[in-house]
Amino acid sequence: MLPMSRRSVLTLAGLTGMTSAVAALPAGSAAAAPAAPAAKDPVADIYRQLLHVHTQWVEQQWDTSIGAYRAADFRFTVVLGNAVLLGLDDYDARSTGIDADTLRARTVATIQRYSATNRIVGGTEWGKQLFWDSTFELYFVLAARLLWKDLDPATRANVQAIAEGQAAYAYALGTRDDPLSDGRSPNGITGAWKGDTKLADMGVYAQALAPGLAWAGDNASAPDWRDRFLLWRANASGLPVADRANPAVVDGERIDQLLTARNLHDSFIVEHNGSADPYAQAELWRTAGRAAIHFLVAKQPLPQVLIHQPNGDQLWRTLRLLASDAGEPVLPMAADRYHLYGRDVLPLAYLAQVQGDRDAARAEAELAERLLHYVRYEPKYRLTKLSDQEKYEPEARAELAVAYLFHRLRAAPVQPVSVQQFFANARGTRDFGEDIGLLAHQNQAAFAGAVTKPGFVRFLWQPGHDNWLVDSRDPVFLPADVIATQRWTKAYQKNRDGTHATATVLAVDDGYAGFTTLPTGTVVYASTGLSGEGSLSLFNLSVPGVPGLDGYRTFTYAGGKAELTDQIDGSDITFTPRVARYVRMLGREPATEYGYSIWTLRVLDVRGADLAQGAMPIASSEDVWYPARNATDGNPETRWAVNREERTREDSWLAVDLGSPVKVAGVRITWESAYGKKFVIQTSTDAVTWTDAAVLPETRTVSRWVNIDGRAGLVTHGGKGKITVSATGVSAPAPIIEGYSGGGRDLARSAARPMPAAKGLSVSDADGFLSIFNLTPHPAVDVTVRLPSRQWLYVGTQMVTKDGLEWPVSLDAASARVEPPRFRTEGNPPAGTTFQVADSHRVTVTAPPKTRAVVTLRCGKWSSTVRVPAGKSRTVTVPDVPITPVADLSRGRTTFPTSPLPAGMTSPENAVDGDPRTSWRPGESGRMVVDLGAVHAISDVRVAWSERGEQRPHRIDSSPDGLEYGPLAAQARYVALVVEGWQVGDAEVIHFVVR
Repeated sequence: MLPMSRRSVLTLAGLTGMTSAVAALPAGSAAAAPAAPAAKDPVADIYRQLLHVHTQWVEQQWDTSIGAYRAADFRFTVVLGNAVLLGLDDYDARSTGIDADTLRARTVATIQRYSATNRIVGGTEWGKQLFWDSTFELYFVLAARLLWKDLDPATRANVQAIAEGQAAYAYALGTRDDPLSDGRSPNGITGAWKGDTKLADMGVYAQALAPGLAWAGDNASAPDWRDRFLLWRANASGLPVADRANPAVVDGERIDQLLTARNLHDSFIVEHNGSADPYAQAELWRTAGRAAIHFLVAKQPLPQVLIHQPNGDQLWRTLRLLASDAGEPVLPMAADRYHLYGRDVLPLAYLAQVQGDRDAARAEAELAERLLHYVRYEPKYRLTKLSDQEKYEPEARAELAVAYLFHRLRAAPVQPVSVQQFFANARGTRDFGEDIGLLAHQNQAAFAGAVTKPGFVRFLWQPGHDNWLVDSRDPVFLPADVIATQRWTKAYQKNRDGTHATATVLAVDDGYAGFTTLPTGTVVYASTGLSGEGSLSLFNLSVPGVPGLDGYRTFTYAGGKAELTDQIDGSDITFTPRVARYVRMLGREPATEYGYSIWTLRVLDVRGADLAQGAMPIASSEDVWYPARNATDGNPETRWAVNREERTREDSWLAVDLGSPVKVAGVRITWESAYGKKFVIQTSTDAVTWTDAAVLPETRTVSRWVNIDGRAGLVTHGGKGKITVSATGVSAPAPIIEGYSGGGRDLARSAARPMPAAKGLSVSDADGFLSIFNLTPHPAVDVTVRLPSRQWLYVGTQMVTKDGLEWPVSLDAASARVEPPRFRTEGNPPAGTTFQVADSHRVTVTAPPKTRAVVTLRCGKWSSTVRVPAGKSRTVTVPDVPITPVADLSRGRTTFPTSPLPAGMTSPENAVDGDPRTSWRPGESGRMVVDLGAVHAISDVRVAWSERGEQRPHRIDSSPDGLEYGPLAAQARYVALVVEGWQVGDAEVIHFVVR
């Protein structure tokens, strides 16, 4: 097969549908007739701009001594982005800073050099080892193929040898560890799921085979490589419980016979380095994308497993549950890769443009839009930053280039859903289990959650899904570094409980803290008065083009408004003029784990002139590569950074000796991304006695409520009610804190409203939902909750009083409850009237003994005015509404098979969603399993069939562990429904109920 030239890739009409197993590229070569104009693709246009602009960073990597791009961190693999740019008809030398001919010459020279130094062809510089050389070989080989006609025969032979040699090496390892990759292991084909997934490791083993497979030509080993590729790709996302229930066929193999690995928790989330890690989970599609692009460019059929990845749909749902408005997920635990936008592109582009997922297309579009502005933020021209690790740049460039190719290889881009539809599709709750220690809640207004895993304990809140407002690396409201000695969690689901909500209670050394999340985006925090509680950390950068990042945060409160900045981005920090010889920045708290780093420190006189340029700076410490002198050398491209060993020190400092006492009036600091969240500007005449000139950030103290930047609001109840705000944080210690998403709430009214009260309990009725906390070590039994409003009715019995309603509740020790309103009332029923709400479907009104009661009840669009004679009762039923809460143990639970589904089968979820409009079609295999989440006592199992078609014989099996099944037992976690001999047209299962 002839290799495809770059012109063929970039100018021929694209795929007619990449969701099929075969990429239908048209025949042609560089000499083929031009294609019709490509469909409008704004994301591809952004990627094109980014590749151009990023080339300015690339050219900083040119090493004239070797006549090639540098080897360190595989920087020479920037050639892939170069190759894509050189295939464009509208190459822009002004954006790249280099003409096309020079870029081509440098790119070809680099390919020639490193193709000869790879270990597979006899070199000693790089290559062969799977982690991570084979990944960069993949980029390198693709770049060479795109520039094939520009390469000499010897280089072509080397490139082909690298592709086939790496596949042969990976195949020869079998399922053993790579001896060249010290410390990395896929754990054979067993995998690992607790603590550290092997999903990414198996993906690397698979992707090492891909270039060899795609460009193998007539290599006799190609069929063996393909079998091994399938083994690794399928097992990367394997989960035995699902696999045993799934006989679906992928690339000619049955999943339940192919898979042996367990790399996922049964809640469809993965751990890396001991914590839940969305980046490690996204490796499933990152490694798939790296592999797929070779098959597509080589015009080879895509292996089915790249499209139909076992459990892929469920893993993507998990990432959507953690999604932000910027396309990247919230990092709920370890956040060392937060806002590394360039590393998020490829998984989304692959899901969107190869698998055709419109939700992924929305996430990709949002990320691309922000990345366009992000790349111009300091340090400029980088796709990954804010981590102080430049090593990610070559990878990000290569994967951006691959993402661009995915777009250009389509006849038309996949159209994204709207932002509103994305979060509507993503909404839901999940308790990922005690091993993971994560409770998540996504809705159309906000993301929120709780982490209870030791070492990572925190509450999470992202109002408006804005991942540049609340800094989730710090806990929401909880004290920093809190240690929980006990945890209690509950996730409410709409089809089971009537609402999406979560509740968490933590026992800590000095008391209790509780947190509820509501479907409105509101969160409620309650505590027994923990030291250091009530804080909310805010981001505050100035990144033009990114919503909300203008360097200021605006706070509105009773009687005032303040626009505050932390002065971190080159703004003048002015103070009363004074005489000083020495001026210093003294840190109080760094914003990141990388300590402090400054590009330029200017000391201003009364006219604003810089007195510090050329002066001698001194520092508490300095990195050998970033000395203190860089901050005053007049070069904006050089910087000072603290010594690596000093990064955790909070009081690091940088001072300037002006040579003699002069009058100073301010400073201007240009920070690197490792900036000072809190710091002080001090002056001195002798470098011994220092005087504070400015304390940053500036603060305000307000009472009871505050609106944050028009994006969120806080209301406190109880305690002293004092709230302190600054550009980088809010401190609002109080027994109850309510957090509201968005800026349209009347916070003053929310703060002034009378609150529910109950002896020994903490209660909020924010948005009409009752959040009830028992923050004691003792159970609460039939405690009366006094509700100040008669507007809402809740499940249970409530009685009208002259002041509102009384509603009894029982709660276990150290637990909480979220109770949604089931009915809304209008009218003025007399005191003594009782409402007994059975569920969302039925309510009984009882009038007091001597007075009749008249009240209008509403539920959604339904309403009914009820007139009840004195001492009598009347029951009202709402027609055609889902009845919640339910005692059905299977409602809303995880079902198997997952994805892909066997031929002829619809999703078993349809049998447990409570919706009579959906049904499970058994198909030929005829078996579904529901995971109850834990072992439960089972008294009854019922199957409801559709009215049409013949009901086939069926049986019910069960298992405590999902491994061995037998006849239905009195206790089980997994319950299976097996339908025998089902044929098209037979009855389908509408409800599968377990009680």
